[in-house]
Amino acid sequence: MDTQNRVTTPFHRESTAGEVIAGVDLSGKRAIVTGGASGIGVETARALAAAGAEVTLAVRNVEAGRRVAAEITAGTGNADIRVAPLDLADRATIEAFTAAWQGPLHILVNNAGIMALPHLQRTPEGWEMQFATNHLGHFALALGLHDALAAAGDARIVAVSSSGHLQSPVVFDDIHYDHRPYDEWSAYGQSKTAIVLFAVEATRRWAADGITANAVMPGGIRTNLQRHQTGAHVDPAIKEIFDNYPWRTVEQGAATSVLLAASPLVQGIGGRYFENCNEAKPAGSTDVSGDEAGVAAHALDPQAAARLWDASLEMLDRR
Repeated sequence: MDTQNRVTTPFHRESTAGEVIAGVDLSGKRAIVTGGASGIGVETARALAAAGAEVTLAVRNVEAGRRVAAEITAGTGNADIRVAPLDLADRATIEAFTAAWQGPLHILVNNAGIMALPHLQRTPEGWEMQFATNHLGHFALALGLHDALAAAGDARIVAVSSSGHLQSPVVFDDIHYDHRPYDEWSAYGQSKTAIVLFAVEATRRWAADGITANAVMPGGIRTNLQRHQTGAHVDPAIKEIFDNYPWRTVEQGAATSVLLAASPLVQGIGGRYFENCNEAKPAGSTDVSGDEAGVAAHALDPQAAARLWDASLEMLDRR
């Protein structure tokens, strides 16, 4: 990581989505936010809509999506909020979504995700569910929307990762836990590392098409994402961490995603990992402080990024 060219902005941990997008006009721009019916997805969509963008909420629960769309319209005055079904673990819904999309796409926010499933779950293809949902589903979505992104001429992909990526690199020899014991946190970490590697390789491959991608650590926000971290089965040590974590608001949690989706401050920037509205420092560096965790070298490794891209294409039968 080139720390000399680290991207910084005037914004920080306490900045909100509304603050980072203030003064930005997204009229005529089109955006998709996956998981836009809950958590920081709602606030991300709201901020983009408030700036004038046409926003599509790509969601599993269409009824919930319609309720959120109505709330966003009521709060922003923007009636161009759309809702479309998308299940990232179901290839058919991804294909239907991308086939139905017409015209350019300026902003793709890969926001949806699942975290630390307590038991090994697999898709019908046999893929581990966290890797399939958090990475492969979004990868297939981006591939299917590539031409729409390229047609925009200056498109941005925001890939929501996590400091959880520090828990594990992508274990190429056994991505789907066919041979090694399943651990919910290493599986989550692997999927979040994959998201960063996607941003690295997508930028390398697609920058010439006017497409850049960056990964985001939104920070800890109490949302439905943590639904598996409650109950008697939860490790007491994990429970203590969650009970004492410096949680932030959804408005703060969406800030870094919105910054990368829309701010002129990061125009043309790609293949990087941001937290607290600034490019992250290397993990383990002496100047990482507070709830900054930094970014692991394994998540920015260009060779791993290229390998993951090829492996993902093979899994999707796209080679």
